[in-house]
Amino acid sequence: MENLKNIAPIEDFNWEAYENGEALTGMSHEDLEKAYDGTLNKVNDREVVDGTVIAMNKREVVVNIGYKSDGIIPLNEFRYNPELKVGDTVEVYIENQEDKKGQLILSHKKARATRSWDRVNAALENEEIIKGYIKCRTKGGMIVDVFGIEAFLPGSQIDVKPIRDYDVFVGKTMEFKVVKINQEFKNVVVSHKALIEAELEQQKKEIIGKLEKGQVLEGTVKNITSYGVFIDLGGVDGLIHITDLSWGRVSDPKEVVELDQKLNVVILDFDDEKKRIALGLKQLTPHPWDALNAELKVGDKVQGKVVVMADYGAFIEIAPGVEGLIHVSEMSWSQHLRSAQDFMKVGDDVEAVILTLDREERKMSLGIKQLKQDPWESIEDKYAVGTKHTAKVRNFTNFGVFVEIEEGVDGLIHISDLSWTKKIKHPSEFTQIGADIEVQVLEIDKENRRLSLGHKQLEENPWDVFETVFTVGSVHEGTIIEMLDKGAVVALPYGVEGFATPKHLVKEDGKQAQMEEKLEFKVIEFNKDAKRIILSHSRIFEDVAKAEEKAEKKAAAKERKAKKQQQEETPMIQNQAASTTLGDIDALAALKQQLEGKK
Repeated sequence: MENLKNIAPIEDFNWEAYENGEALTGMSHEDLEKAYDGTLNKVNDREVVDGTVIAMNKREVVVNIGYKSDGIIPLNEFRYNPELKVGDTVEVYIENQEDKKGQLILSHKKARATRSWDRVNAALENEEIIKGYIKCRTKGGMIVDVFGIEAFLPGSQIDVKPIRDYDVFVGKTMEFKVVKINQEFKNVVVSHKALIEAELEQQKKEIIGKLEKGQVLEGTVKNITSYGVFIDLGGVDGLIHITDLSWGRVSDPKEVVELDQKLNVVILDFDDEKKRIALGLKQLTPHPWDALNAELKVGDKVQGKVVVMADYGAFIEIAPGVEGLIHVSEMSWSQHLRSAQDFMKVGDDVEAVILTLDREERKMSLGIKQLKQDPWESIEDKYAVGTKHTAKVRNFTNFGVFVEIEEGVDGLIHISDLSWTKKIKHPSEFTQIGADIEVQVLEIDKENRRLSLGHKQLEENPWDVFETVFTVGSVHEGTIIEMLDKGAVVALPYGVEGFATPKHLVKEDGKQAQMEEKLEFKVIEFNKDAKRIILSHSRIFEDVAKAEEKAEKKAAAKERKAKKQQQEETPMIQNQAASTTLGDIDALAALKQQLEGKK
């Protein structure tokens, strides 16, 4: 302790004033407070003032407004301005000069809101560029915080090119231009696109002024639609129609290009005002027809893929941009016209034969039936007259049935060659379309590519037998199976049918025979060639009556003749009796003498 020096207190220090909290300068405490307050700003609650950012961290911003304490504001109130830094001047709203803790309470959000309506109207009037914070998505666009007001940013006003993902803009601060204000509903519409367009308009004028047909430019794929691709040429857009993307067929432009892809295009055409620009991509490569093998000729076989189907045929791409048509008639030797879809579908790989080739017109026709032998070339060998086959019914007419024995070999069965016995009015009574039917070849018509066929010829002709059974005058039991104006169809034994006219259907009691009635019928006509049997029920009892009448007449005539003869012979008998008596006497006398002499 030796080294410690004794320091004497100030002799005139006012300990009493110190204990009472009074200033040591000789000024009173009140005077000191007045002097201190004089160095601070005069502020009031619910007032907007400017402040200076003196510190900030990830959560808060410290703002000095020249008051005895600083205010702390949450950083998210400044999210519209991510470039905020220490030293920046910001407007704040004084909510409370001093809370319970003695803290100055400030709000930047409320300060902006207080002045926002005036500022947004001024921005519209002065065409001012302002900053805004994109808060979230909404129907048709985005919600933007502008001066604390929620403004609407339409999706079409975000950029000059279509937006594919709106979510990437949420949370971003961007520059905007106020384009519309509804004073009544306090609605504000802003645009970012308007800022870009002004700059692009100048670029557009420069580009359009230099456009020429045939000019090749580099562009960027801006949008892809079902009908084509929009290309950004650096501020001006052009359209590549889907047909100008490739020499080959394109079903979806996305098969050829992708968004944001850079590519060279050629200007095909534009209108007078150069607002619509037609571009081409395929024109930058040679036409595939020009590169087609010079040795390719009619009759050669080619491989290709079906790219388009139609009822009348199929288009086959044998090389990108080189197509040939296979008409449906060249798909099969069959003469039945069918849809091309029955033979192939889009995407099928097919082999075909070149039928026609026109390099100048860039047209080619193909066929696939030529890959098989024409069945009519050897028709006599496979389908000789008299041979029997199974055919498929294809169609009906009133006079017969069209059938197909194999693909390309058609024939007709005449209605008269369907059955030996049945009277068929229409072929549908005998068979049906799609059914199999046994046939025999009767005749070959090679020129018209058609066979005459028969079905009944597969069986023996029963009319040879019927001729001996249904002789004229014979009587058979029959059933009326159909009533017509001209008479009735009668079912006879052995499955044969006959016909009776109305006058031959009258029964013995005078009534007309009815449907499904079973009666005796007499054959009055049999025609083997025409396969016709004419019947009569009436003739049965009519012939009996005539026979009886004839017999009666014959008996009566005989009786009359007998009476007449008797009347004529009576006197003669009497004379003969008298003469005979005398003669007999002489005869007896002579006989007597003769007998006696013998004795």
